[in-house]
Amino acid sequence: MILAKKLSEKQKEEIVKFFISGKSVDQLSKEFNFTKLTIVRNLKKNLGEKRYEELFKKSKLNKQIINFKEKESELYDKDYLDTKNQHKNMPDKDLLHKNVEDLSPSQNAFTEIVPLNYEIKSSKQKDLSSIPIAEVDFPKIVYLVVDKKIELETKFLKDYPDWHFLAPEELNRKTIEIFNDIKIAKRFCNKDQKVIKVPNTEVFEIVSPILISRGITRIVNEEKLIAL
Repeated sequence: MILAKKLSEKQKEEIVKFFISGKSVDQLSKEFNFTKLTIVRNLKKNLGEKRYEELFKKSKLNKQIINFKEKESELYDKDYLDTKNQHKNMPDKDLLHKNVEDLSPSQNAFTEIVPLNYEIKSSKQKDLSSIPIAEVDFPKIVYLVVDKKIELETKFLKDYPDWHFLAPEELNRKTIEIFNDIKIAKRFCNKDQKVIKVPNTEVFEIVSPILISRGITRIVNEEKLIAL
């Protein structure tokens, strides 16, 4: 069984510290080389759901402001270069006249900036988290929770809090969950269900057309989201 690497206590503290200071989940994921799911799970655990959501909104607002300032700077640099090139080709007399005009009061001395709306949601997030089943290296043995009639127990992605950062249409996808450890599988098994062993994980790729025909398009496996 392949175990995913875990965050150290020092890394957990640094992630919380940087997130509070304004860094986004995307930035933290790249800096610490962990999935966004791991970063979000750690932040929610240490900050609580409410505090996390507050800081997440603040992070999005900061990103909007930074993007706006970068765009404003680009436009300023472009205007400056255009003006400089125009002046380069001007005779001295014309250039002097132009400079005097630039010093004159303008009727349009300011530009209106549309205010940022704190409540506006950013564009729909792309599903960058799912991995095609053909590219997944499954463990040799996994476990499934089924009902007494050996029917698969399906859920929607929205039933998994750790995947709530995905777009709404992704959260409405029907899923099944597989477990690498039988002990973990039994924790999610109630009295009307049972855990079965799947000794050949290649079966998931073989039966993927059947699962898709039943509306199941994703498999949840620990921190991986697998696309059929």
